[in-house]
Amino acid sequence: MLETFQPENIKQYTKSNLNVLCDELRSVIYQTVMQCGGHLASNLGAVESTVALFYVFDFPTDKIVFDVGHQCYPYKLLTGRYSRFHTLRSAGGISGFPKRNESVYDTYDTGHAGTSVSAAIGLAKARDLKGEKHAVIAYIGDGSFNNGLVYEALNSLKILNTKILIVLNDNGMSISPTVGGMSDILSDIKNGEKAENIRLLESFGLQYVGVKDGNDLEEMVDAFNHAKEMLSQSSVLLHIVTKKGKGYEFSEEHPTNTHGVPPVGSPKEKEYSEVLGETLCELAANDKNITVVSAAMKEALGLTDFFAKYPERAFDVGICEENASVLCAAMAAGGLKPYYAIYSTFLQRAFDEIIHDVCAQDMPVTFCIDRAGISGADGETHQGVFDLSYLSLIPNLTIAVPKDTEELKKMLAFSATYSHPLAIRYPRSGKVLFPNINEEISVGKWEYVYKSDKIKCAKATVLAVGERSLIIAGKVLKSLQKKGLSFDVVNARFVKPLDIEFLKTVQSETLITIEDNVFLGGFGSMVNGELTRMQKKCTLKNFAYRDEFIPQGKVADLQSEYGVSCVELEDYLTEIL
Repeated sequence: MLETFQPENIKQYTKSNLNVLCDELRSVIYQTVMQCGGHLASNLGAVESTVALFYVFDFPTDKIVFDVGHQCYPYKLLTGRYSRFHTLRSAGGISGFPKRNESVYDTYDTGHAGTSVSAAIGLAKARDLKGEKHAVIAYIGDGSFNNGLVYEALNSLKILNTKILIVLNDNGMSISPTVGGMSDILSDIKNGEKAENIRLLESFGLQYVGVKDGNDLEEMVDAFNHAKEMLSQSSVLLHIVTKKGKGYEFSEEHPTNTHGVPPVGSPKEKEYSEVLGETLCELAANDKNITVVSAAMKEALGLTDFFAKYPERAFDVGICEENASVLCAAMAAGGLKPYYAIYSTFLQRAFDEIIHDVCAQDMPVTFCIDRAGISGADGETHQGVFDLSYLSLIPNLTIAVPKDTEELKKMLAFSATYSHPLAIRYPRSGKVLFPNINEEISVGKWEYVYKSDKIKCAKATVLAVGERSLIIAGKVLKSLQKKGLSFDVVNARFVKPLDIEFLKTVQSETLITIEDNVFLGGFGSMVNGELTRMQKKCTLKNFAYRDEFIPQGKVADLQSEYGVSCVELEDYLTEIL
C-alpha cells in the first residue's frame, strides 16, 4: 500500500484501509530502524495520529511542525519518501528529523525540544499577513511540553492574535520518563481530576480538547475533525494519549531502551557515560556535597546507578537545560558540588546561563559534556562540534578533554576538589588506547604521548585534542615510521587555559593542531592567537572542521569529508618531514 500511496487520495480510504496502512507503517518503521538505527518507540506510538492528520488535513497546504522530530517517520513515509526510506540516517539519505530541503511537506527544521509552538505561531502569523487560510499544527510530546520555550510561546499566543492547533502527544516519556509539575498536571487531567488544570491551559487562549486515545484511529479522525472546526474560533490544544513503542511488545515494555536504537549488529564499545556514572558514584561515596543534574537524559548519560544510590542528591529537571544550569550555579552557591551531565549540542541552549550564572560568579560547577564532536547519523542538529568554540570565550571556565576513558576518571577525581567552573568534553564511545603517563592532572598542562627524541624536539609536533584526534595522530605516526619518518605527539588535554609554557619551549619547526571541533573559535584558533601574541617563529597548520553545518553520516566519513582525517594529516607531514 505504501509503495503507491498518494496523500491526496487518503480521504477515499475506508477505515479498514486506514488501519491496514497503520500496520504497514509500523512494520516498515520497525524493519528500517533495525537496519539503519534511529528513533523507534516514539515513532511507533505516533502512527495512528499521523494517519488521522492526513485524513483530516491537507498537507502540504496545511503546515505541521514536529517538536524535536523523534516522531516524524510515519509522516515521511506518507509524503513520498517510502522508496528512499531505507537510506534513513545515512550519508545523503533520508534524515531522521524534519528537513525543509528534503521535501515540500517539511515546513520547519527541528531537532531540539520546545521549538514547535513558537514556530507554529510564526508560520500562522505569516499566513495571516499574507491573507491565507490554511491550518498550522504543532505536534509536541509531553516531555518537550516541559520546556520553558513552550510557555514563552503560549504567553505570546493571545498577544499575536492568531490561531494554531497544538497536538499534545502524551506518552509519559521523553527519553526518560517525564517529570515535574506539568507532568503532574497532565496526569491529573488524564485521571479526570482537578478541572482547574484545564482552565490553566485555556487561560493562554486555547480551547482544550481531550483526553483522546491517540492509538485509536477512528477516535483520532473524529478528534481532528472537531479540532479543525474549532480553529475557526480560536487556537486549540488537543490532548492525546499514546503508547510509546505501540505494536511491538519489547518496545512497549522498554520505551527508554528503544527510544534511540543502533542498527542490528553494531559493535558494543565502552561509553564515556558508563565511566562517568561509575566514577561519580565512587566520588559521591566520600563527598556528601556531590550532586548530579540531568535534563531528562539520566539513562543516556550513564547516571541510572547514581540516581538509584543517591536519590536525594540526583535531580532530573526535564527538558529544561537553562533551568538546570541555574540550579547548578545556585547549588554551588549553597556549598554543594554539582555535576551537570548533558550532550554538547543541548548545552548550547544554556549559553547565557553558563556565562551569567555559573562563570560570572565563578561557581564550582562541572559540566560533563557527552557526544562532543561529530555524533554521526542524527545530523546537523546533533553534531557537537561547537562547544570548544562557544565555551572558550567565557572567563573563569576551564575546558578539559580526556585522551581516553581512563583519563576521564582522573579528570573527574581532579574536579572534586577544583573550586572553579570546569567543562569536561568527550565523545560517545571510547577505549583505553594510550600509555598511562601517571602524570597528575594539573590545570593547563599537556603531556607527550609520543616523543621521538627524549632530548630534542622533532621537526614537527602534533597537538591533538581528545581521543579521536589522538587516534588519527597515532595511526599516521605508525604509517610514517615505516617510511623512516617521525614526529612528536602531544595530548593537549586542556584547551583552556592553553599550556603556555609548553608553547614557549617547544622547538619544532612546525606545530600542527587537530581537534574534533570547528576551527573558528576552537583550539587551533586559540593556539594561533597565542603564538602570534608571543611572536613565536614557527609554521602552524590547523586541522579542524570547516565553517559549515555537518550533515548525517558515519563519524569517520564525516571527519574526513570536513577536514580532519588520517589522509590529510599524513599527506601534510610527508611533505614537510
